[in-house]
Amino acid sequence: MSSDNTIRDLVVNRRARFEYELTDEFEAGLVLMGSEVKSLRDGRGNLQEAYVGVRKGEAWLHGCHISPYPQANRNNHEPLRPRKLLLNQSELAKLEKGIGQKGMTIVPLRIYLKGRRIKLEIALGKGKKLHDKRNTLKEKDAKRAIERGR
Repeated sequence: MSSDNTIRDLVVNRRARFEYELTDEFEAGLVLMGSEVKSLRDGRGNLQEAYVGVRKGEAWLHGCHISPYPQANRNNHEPLRPRKLLLNQSELAKLEKGIGQKGMTIVPLRIYLKGRRIKLEIALGKGKKLHDKRNTLKEKDAKRAIERGR
């Protein structure tokens, strides 16, 4: 039996931290069907093209591909359907205020298992320019060189 604070990554958006300059991070619950949960537990999801939109006081995850679960037959889910995010009102207000600023967006970072619940980590982010991405790569190479030198 797993304890309540066990965290296991199911799907990670590795490009998010490279493409965006992230500020505030939030933890959101996901409204999922049973076949989606099974598929995510098998690691069959993709956040590369995913984004979060706020509409009528609700946050929705769009573009997240969760592969159909083979054993679910006709009760399977639509792979690219929008999925509702569970956030409290203060978090939604912060997100709406954040995306109201120029160039800000809500970026999904990872889907993970926290105890028995599936959670989505999202963050407010601003897209990096090409020179910012180059600086990020230079810093990463410098850190790697220092680590090798030890």
